[in-house]
Amino acid sequence: MVAAAFGGVVQSVLPTAVRLALLGVLAVIVLLRETGLITLRVPENARLVPEHVLHRGRVLGGIQFGFEMGTGMRTYSPSSLPHLVLLALLLAVPFPGALAAGAGFALARWIMAAASVTHSDDGSWSFLWDDNKRLLAAATAASAVASLALGLLA
Repeated sequence: MVAAAFGGVVQSVLPTAVRLALLGVLAVIVLLRETGLITLRVPENARLVPEHVLHRGRVLGGIQFGFEMGTGMRTYSPSSLPHLVLLALLLAVPFPGALAAGAGFALARWIMAAASVTHSDDGSWSFLWDDNKRLLAAATAASAVASLALGLLA
């Protein structure tokens, strides 16, 4: 919500052509990074959510855990795609689109967790992911950039 609100200010100040050109350049950089063609560190807070957060109870602990993970306040960031979405919210996505982006992010996080849990108990999910990481990262990045472009053109 903060990004969407701040994005309203940024979007009202910068001309559309400047914002979209900047977003396009950033999207290309993200695609190059995700496909492994360039190496670029992404901002991250390389810490896990501490266990004491979960001891605050199912409701409060769950809310705090979700907030800290969802906002990237305490998490490792293997992908630059969340950063691209954040920049898109600031530069181009209207407020209703920000709500859809948040729901999509939550759904994607849930699907990933559900898929890994239901795959097997022997950790083979991680090995399967590692074996296909480059292809999956490239496909995910291309899908995200294409979805963002289509959403902005609609």
